[in-house]
Amino acid sequence: MLFLSMLQYVWVAVRPLVLVRVAALRRPTLLTVMALLSVATQAARADGAPASAPAADTPLIAGGELDDRFGFHGQSTWVWQAKPAFKSPYAGDNSLTGDRATSYSFSTTLDLGMRLWKGAEFHFNPEVIMGKAFSDLHGLGGPTNGELAKVTGTDPTLYRARAFLRQTWGLGGDTEKIDADFNQFADVVDKRRVVLTVGNMPVLDVFDGVEYSHDPRTQFLNWSFMASPSFDYPADARGYDWGIALEYIDSELGWAARAGRFLQPIQSNGLALDSAFMQHYGDMVELEKSYTLFGQDGKVRLMGWRNKTRMGRFDDAIALGQATGSAPDVSLVRKEHAKVGVGLSFEQKAGENLGLFARLNWSDDKTETYAFTEVGRNVSFGGLLKGTSWGRPNDVVGAAFSLNMLGPDHRAYLAAGGSGAFLGDGALNYGHERVLELFYSVQPVKGLMLSPDFQLIQNPGYNRDRGPAKFYGMRVHAEF
Repeated sequence: MLFLSMLQYVWVAVRPLVLVRVAALRRPTLLTVMALLSVATQAARADGAPASAPAADTPLIAGGELDDRFGFHGQSTWVWQAKPAFKSPYAGDNSLTGDRATSYSFSTTLDLGMRLWKGAEFHFNPEVIMGKAFSDLHGLGGPTNGELAKVTGTDPTLYRARAFLRQTWGLGGDTEKIDADFNQFADVVDKRRVVLTVGNMPVLDVFDGVEYSHDPRTQFLNWSFMASPSFDYPADARGYDWGIALEYIDSELGWAARAGRFLQPIQSNGLALDSAFMQHYGDMVELEKSYTLFGQDGKVRLMGWRNKTRMGRFDDAIALGQATGSAPDVSLVRKEHAKVGVGLSFEQKAGENLGLFARLNWSDDKTETYAFTEVGRNVSFGGLLKGTSWGRPNDVVGAAFSLNMLGPDHRAYLAAGGSGAFLGDGALNYGHERVLELFYSVQPVKGLMLSPDFQLIQNPGYNRDRGPAKFYGMRVHAEF
């Protein structure tokens, strides 16, 4: 009976994805989006229905919660953005268009989790995504929608986002409770523990996890705020990867340490991954310390990373271009190179309702961007404020600012007419790219969030001759 129940449970989860795959045979319309949201809502209602009383021998965890063997969560996110025309005296192949334009994205993700043995859990995430980016994601160091992958198209595409194993070993001492969440079972764990995560997952599930600025589905949309922008973290063109990460966590002393190795894509910002795990890879280490400042909790993280693969150096491309009398092209000078960087981040509570963050990060920026975005150095800061003081505790106001910068080699390459993964105006009057984002998130019913969003980007693509560019958006996010 348990097996049959699980089959029915999984079918409820997978059914909306199957419907999307069928819908891909026709022109996608708003009806497809609404159907998916409706199915997800119905599944959430069924999942939240009162359960019968557990048998006397049913295992319990602290607080009386059922020690469930299976977990089931889902999310759907729709983002629409519009960009008015802006000043654009010239443009190249990789420029953000100066004309009026619109962009959208839609994603649906399911988390199918299973407890395997003591301390072990497995999660599988099927995902569907569709959308249209501004200028095919070209022309910005900080693209405006973190939901848009580099291979997103206007037809719904079904793929595997995650399939990973997490094993936790307790080291004794006091315990603490972990709440259930997406890709996370509720549990009671030792405050001192070791956690191993291995399989198909994004690097950002483990590293650079600033609480107030990491999730474009519920927080800031711009890529400048979902991670340290100069952190060229390894990933395929959808942002996912295969790898291994090991963590040591000591909540009693407020310390955590992490290390990981992940695959690189075969080509810059490509979808296929390089399986030469010992030859081409991305390594990262991170130290985290919790502290108390004026009676308020905070965290500081120090991260270092190193990528090794076949990449083109900007100075090599410039030299070749000068020798041949053509525009430089990093794709013609790819060799074995390493790219390194460091990042420092802070998160700080300021009362019960306000959370602040700041990031400072740097990369050598001598080689082409390989997996994330074209930012060499960055400073960003901002915060999230709950609406408790005006009687709406479930509302959230977000405000953030990012200063994106390039290294001298990267600047010279673009100024000489070179093109990268995202940038290439044909010329460059360099200026730091400045990103301001504001949003207001309303929760009309539990599990549904509506978020108007505004972004102002000065010197788009680091070019003083173009912009500023304004973006008006709306995000609809549902989860269960």
